[in-house]
Amino acid sequence: MFANVLEPRLVTEVERLESFMQMRLGNRIRNLRVQLLPGGLVLHGRTTTYHAKQLAQHAVMELATTPILANDIEVMTRCPAQASAVHVY
Repeated sequence: MFANVLEPRLVTEVERLESFMQMRLGNRIRNLRVQLLPGGLVLHGRTTTYHAKQLAQHAVMELATTPILANDIEVMTRCPAQASAVHVY
C-alpha cells in the first residue's frame, strides 16, 4: 500500500526545464509553464520585460533536447495612467 511512496520518481523533461528556469530566473517570470507538444516545447508565463522573456528562452535552449516551437511568455507593460501616477509615502 505504501510501497509507491518510497519508490524514486522519474522527473520529466518538462519538470526539469521548469525547475531549471525557476532557479535561473527567480521570480522574473510569473506562472511559468513549459508545454511539451509532439513537435517541441512552448513556453508560457508573464513577465514585465522583454529581457526576462529572452532569458527564459535561452535558459531552455541550454538544457532542452527538443526544439522550442513558441515563446508565449506575455510581456505585461504598465498602462500610461499607472506610469504617470505619483505615490507619496
